Amino acid sequence: MTHPARTAHLARIKSRLSIHAHRKVRGLLEGDYAAIHVGRGIDFNDLREYVRGDDVKDIDWKASARSRQVLVRRYVAERKHTVQLCISTGRSMAAMNDASVSKRDLAVFVAGVMGLLAVQHGDLVSLVHGDAERHHATPAKGGEVHLERLLMAAHEAITPEGPAADLAGLLRHVVRTVRRRTILVVISDETSISAASADLLRRLTVQHEVLFLTIGDIDPTQPAVADRRLVDVDTSAEVPGWLRHDKALRRELAVLVGEEVQQLQRRLDQLGVVHERVRDTDSAITAVHRLLERHRHARRR
Repeated sequence: MTHPARTAHLARIKSRLSIHAHRKVRGLLEGDYAAIHVGRGIDFNDLREYVRGDDVKDIDWKASARSRQVLVRRYVAERKHTVQLCISTGRSMAAMNDASVSKRDLAVFVAGVMGLLAVQHGDLVSLVHGDAERHHATPAKGGEVHLERLLMAAHEAITPEGPAADLAGLLRHVVRTVRRRTILVVISDETSISAASADLLRRLTVQHEVLFLTIGDIDPTQPAVADRRLVDVDTSAEVPGWLRHDKALRRELAVLVGEEVQQLQRRLDQLGVVHERVRDTDSAITAVHRLLERHRHARRR
């Protein structure tokens, strides 16, 4: 029997899926995820209702006519695929994001959504996470118990006292150690892509299907946090109160943050890496759907 503590993250994710993703949206997520894979298995398995993203070649027209709903043939995959969760667990991820949400919880949530899609599809999930001082990798396995352990490991690795983030170092570790082709899901709170990270992402896209999810930082000038005591996680310095009430500074910071986001998105577009920005758990499921759908369209071009 599974210990209750081992299912805490997945239980939270499933609860959100139940609340914010009705059956049709879940079907879209599953269809978009399945569309990542190249090719089709050789053995017929069963029929299911068509969802957007399915290959029209798989529609069983005779069965659809009999049942009066569009049905597609499902095949047994020739081999299981691997979703490699790659999470930057530097101390900056222990802060709040620009929607006043815990970045650590949000990173684990989106990783869990991707991992849950994989295990429900019969695929394997592995994890590599790290910071400027250390990297940890967990081999790929299937099943929800394994996925829960991965999410717990990532959650526990993120602390305010931990080392700084180092996305380039983490990507370099993936280049050196991950040999088999994977669906590589990178989750980071970086505000820009360095030359080193860009080079590594370029190399990784040759071998893997790379998906990139970014989580933004908190805006200390927003009225919602104006009266809170804010401490910079990286420097341990308190953000002065007068900065949080300066309207001119608020406008300048908003422009700066907007430019950083656009530059990051342009850089990832140039690298051919499909990306999405995630702000909170309420919109995370929709963001994952957009990510998978954009990736499917990018592969068809």
